[in-house]
Amino acid sequence: MAGPPRSPLWQRLAWLLAIWTASVLALGVVAWLLRLLMTAAGLRA
Repeated sequence: MAGPPRSPLWQRLAWLLAIWTASVLALGVVAWLLRLLMTAAGLRA
């Protein structure tokens, strides 16, 4: 009993890179929004 055929290695690596890039960008956006909110609340470094 064989499972579904696996996609090529380059395609799996491309998905991994795309998901990693999206997560890093999302984390950056969240950090930027938090910094914006903290500055608006009067908290400065």
